[in-house]
Amino acid sequence: MLKDIRSLSYDELSKEILDLGFPKFRINQIFSWVHEKCVSSFDEMTNISKDMRAKLSEHFIFNNCQINTKLVSKIDDTVKYLFQFSDGEYVESVVMKYKYGYSICISTQVGCKMGCTFCASAIGGFVRQLSVGEMLTEVYTAQKDLNIKINHMVLMGTGEPLDNYDNVMKMLELITDEKGQNMSMRHISLSTCGVVPKIYDLAEKKLGLTLSVSLHAPNNTIRSKSMPINHKYDIDELLKACKYYTDTTSRRISFEYAMIQGFNDSDDCALELAKRLKGILCHVNLIPVNNVRETDYIKSTVERQKRFIDILSSRGITATVRRTLGSDINASCGQLRASKKNK
Repeated sequence: MLKDIRSLSYDELSKEILDLGFPKFRINQIFSWVHEKCVSSFDEMTNISKDMRAKLSEHFIFNNCQINTKLVSKIDDTVKYLFQFSDGEYVESVVMKYKYGYSICISTQVGCKMGCTFCASAIGGFVRQLSVGEMLTEVYTAQKDLNIKINHMVLMGTGEPLDNYDNVMKMLELITDEKGQNMSMRHISLSTCGVVPKIYDLAEKKLGLTLSVSLHAPNNTIRSKSMPINHKYDIDELLKACKYYTDTTSRRISFEYAMIQGFNDSDDCALELAKRLKGILCHVNLIPVNNVRETDYIKSTVERQKRFIDILSSRGITATVRRTLGSDINASCGQLRASKKNK
């Protein structure tokens, strides 16, 4: 079986190239073609001989994705992609334009095991992990299609990144390699619903990325109703791991909190949340819940969101409402794939 060349680390690629009998200087050339220039075939490697390109194609492949659907927001130029891989499976990515540049939200799995009731990504369940190369090609394909340089990345699309831990860590190593995209680790955010053991592992790596934790509730009773993972790692275990992460890395955690009317947005919820988060280096990111056909959740009113923020702020917890981008194209991940699979 041919190896996906995008999934090889620099050291792995070096060994493979030398084993093929290529001169050592070819390693950097090939790595640059794959991860800096983001080519999608060996024929594009113009400073490598035709015979060498043929030899590479005998041992490696480019596991490319195709753009199945592309939606562009008329409001803020947000671009939503539905990518299709060679096995027919789909994932979504969203490119957002900010004053500081372009950011991409990528998927890390096809489907998701976690089953959070407010999230469209869980519809249809888990299918498979994405490989290192498949995650990278989401970035490379969007970048090439839009003719832009993407310098920020969010792992908050379909799937749970810490459930695909090894592949995600290797992908981060490659996307930040100075010989490739050279993306700053501080420009990368990783979102988890709370895979506690992997939060400890991530803390020990001290990568410098931003960790976002999907909390969405101030206690176990509410959280367990919407997030099945809370039955395995309850809120006390999760926040203990988060405290360890911030103490170990000195990096602030962003707690994601979907505001659902009549469910988790009361004054009592805000007061309890502030009490639980006391002593943790953090910020609360309030998210007006998306309308998903399969649930009857209704987003909290703007007034309730402001009240929630005021209560948290009065107790020393900073909080903001996440800016909504691409609202006219349903830019939140999961919805486009779900509609495609349901046809």
